[in-house]
Amino acid sequence: MPKTLDDETDAPDTAAPDGSPPAADGRRPRDASVPRVAWLIGPALVAGVAYLDPGNVASNMTAGAQYGYLLVWVVVLGNVLAWLIQYLSAKLGIVTGRSLPEVLGGRIRNRWGRRAYWLQAELVAMATDLAEVIGGAVALNLLFGVPLIWGGLITGTVSIVLLVLQSRRGPRTFEFVIMGLLAIIAIGFTVGVFVAPPDPAGLLGGLVPRFADTNSVLLAASILGATIMPHAIYAHSALSRDRFATRRGEQAGRAAAPLGDARTARPAAWHGFGIRRGTDAAPELAPGTATAVPTDVLVRATRWDVSIAMAIAGTVNLCILLLAAVNLAGVEGTDSLEGAYAALGTALGPVIATLFAVGLLASGLASTSVGAYAGAEIMYGLLHVRVPLILRRLVTLVPALVILWLGFDPTLSLVLSQVVLSFGIPFALVPLVALTAKAGVLGRWRNHWATTTAGVAASVFLIALNGVLLWLVFTGA
Repeated sequence: MPKTLDDETDAPDTAAPDGSPPAADGRRPRDASVPRVAWLIGPALVAGVAYLDPGNVASNMTAGAQYGYLLVWVVVLGNVLAWLIQYLSAKLGIVTGRSLPEVLGGRIRNRWGRRAYWLQAELVAMATDLAEVIGGAVALNLLFGVPLIWGGLITGTVSIVLLVLQSRRGPRTFEFVIMGLLAIIAIGFTVGVFVAPPDPAGLLGGLVPRFADTNSVLLAASILGATIMPHAIYAHSALSRDRFATRRGEQAGRAAAPLGDARTARPAAWHGFGIRRGTDAAPELAPGTATAVPTDVLVRATRWDVSIAMAIAGTVNLCILLLAAVNLAGVEGTDSLEGAYAALGTALGPVIATLFAVGLLASGLASTSVGAYAGAEIMYGLLHVRVPLILRRLVTLVPALVILWLGFDPTLSLVLSQVVLSFGIPFALVPLVALTAKAGVLGRWRNHWATTTAGVAASVFLIALNGVLLWLVFTGA
């Protein structure tokens, strides 16, 4: 099982994952139920869709087409950083039973400061939605010739259906649907690499950190900016909270109390095994079901969850870059999704090009649903306001539809949306690292000092690189 430096702060488990008491010698029963632990997997896979959105596709395709294998190391580095950041986000949601916006909403006492923070986070969520709706619209246009404006409407409508499914059928059903779309994304973007495999020497050479010129720096910043996105941080903590909540009576529940009324802390809920959410008492259990899952088990299971999700996302992103490096390098007109689609059809045939477009469509549909979920959580956590789901979705859909209606270049709009996302990265990363390092927030599950150091280093690096991205864009370099 994946280990982290936080293991030094985790106390030994005293119960099996199914809640059964330890044996007389202190050891867990042999049937500690590994299959059941598999049911704890899911939130990271949903949040991981954010790492495979149309913005990632555009950045990786452009990097491969223009520079071949040069920026392979950037994709790998981005995936490593993403693992740490998403793990910290999930841990915050599991241990406190609150999302990052909820925690910040309870700690930012100044009303106007809280509103200002909400505004920037909401703009980031809307910029994310812009890229994903446009990506879905482009995919529908490539596959079926649907006009972009109608493609945007269809993408938005499907996302509404998925969000209604999440609110009515629960997080587990939503996870299954998103994971199904994730499988389609993986197939659509990786098949071409098996048909036209990359050069092993070139692939290994691409692991050496280096740049060719200013534009390669810009593309590296774009890749990382499209990979580490603020809304994924907000969403992951909320997704983990929705699946699991803190067990009352444990240290984490006491540690979370300063963030708000202690009565709001919720016990663990193991969905799929008949465990119902309680209030501030012990969880209510259906007859014959297991007891609540210890927080230690949830935190360790989340490491598996994040590892699996980031392995999938990293592999797919790498395949997108390699697909372009092998087939699109030096080909004219591949600086757009439409051009890349046409060039793939010419180089590898219509089947591979169609699979690419299908993957792009699944990417837009899945990621826009997660983005809308993140936006709703941001509003509720910071302002304690619940807006009807359909109304909120329609409002956030308007900017993308206006851009498509006015005829702006879709690929350029995707790139510019990533610039907006760059502004939001410090506001999500810095509080996340700071909060997860505090004993008063996470208790004994707080970060080890080395984990906090790694988080600070990752934050400084990403903020600096996104600063370079913004400078290059605004100076025209």
